[in-house]
Amino acid sequence: MSGTSLDGVDGVLADFSTTPITVRAHASAALEPDLKAELLALNQSGINELHRAALAANTLMRVYASVVKQLLAMSGLAPGQITAIGAHGQTVRHQPQLHDGTGYTLQLANPALLAELTGIDIVADFRSRDVAAGGQGAPLVPAFHQAVFGKAGQTTAVLNIGGMANLTVLGPALTDDVLGFDCGPGNALMDAWCQRHRGLPFDAGGTWAASGQVHANLLSTMLAEHFFALLPPKSTGRDLFSPDWLELQLKDFPDVTPVDVLATLTELTASTCAACVQTYGSKSKQLIVCGGGAFNAYLMARLQALLPDTAVVRSDTHGLPSQQVEATAFAWLASKTIRRETLDLKSITGTRGARVLGAIYPA
Repeated sequence: MSGTSLDGVDGVLADFSTTPITVRAHASAALEPDLKAELLALNQSGINELHRAALAANTLMRVYASVVKQLLAMSGLAPGQITAIGAHGQTVRHQPQLHDGTGYTLQLANPALLAELTGIDIVADFRSRDVAAGGQGAPLVPAFHQAVFGKAGQTTAVLNIGGMANLTVLGPALTDDVLGFDCGPGNALMDAWCQRHRGLPFDAGGTWAASGQVHANLLSTMLAEHFFALLPPKSTGRDLFSPDWLELQLKDFPDVTPVDVLATLTELTASTCAACVQTYGSKSKQLIVCGGGAFNAYLMARLQALLPDTAVVRSDTHGLPSQQVEATAFAWLASKTIRRETLDLKSITGTRGARVLGAIYPA
């Protein structure tokens, strides 16, 4: 998995023959600055972008292959002992239901090249079928959250904070429809601001944001964004919450200091996520947080302050480390694809019905 945060590639070796799922190994690889910059640039139209996108996809697959090599070395397994690789690719455009009524979602990948590099079957392009069937194409992980975090007799809320943030609400009956949707920006705007003003990829632990002050009027301006008022199903991405969006919000606030902007962006993520929990997951006694945002101590503290009656905990306390959740989710989705098992995501993405997600590229 390489998510919207663009902070690297995470891979897991997941064994689905056990209950609960066993993660046998976890490996990561950073994205080189040039590749990260190109993937960010490809979120917008540009010169020769088809050529650049194809080459960026090839480079990204080589990073994926290096993670697979690490996992095989760590586990002592050979390629022939792996059923498949679930390869998400890098989202560069996400515009479901727009333009022609169907829209599209685009994850850069070259699954054929990854199959050549690894000698393992590849499952990729998970989101397109959901969009073709009238869905948002995101989030897909709530179905996995139900499989690993759902507990009979209690409502469970799971918040994934990657580049964007998405909430899952699991009902007390495991047969209940799963609710899941994007809340808004997660780390993407905070990370971009840190890179711009401090030359750092992210605000480690949220320490810089914690030293600033939330600017109430700027926060109110940001919260007026139409997306926050939409009802689920809904999804978003860098197409909306981009540096250009942030500049538009800041144009009437030229005197806000960089540290206060970051504190306000952190509050934007915390407050929009907390509002979604209060509206849709208020019956949950716990909020299980995963993704990179779970490592931002200040953001976690703000979530807890905004949700005083809900215990805000990392997914580590439920047996699956925060950094491994999404990679394991796409391994799980790949296992479904290999078995031709459908997923009914109507209550999550708004799709018309159950579909097999993903395409298989044989080794």
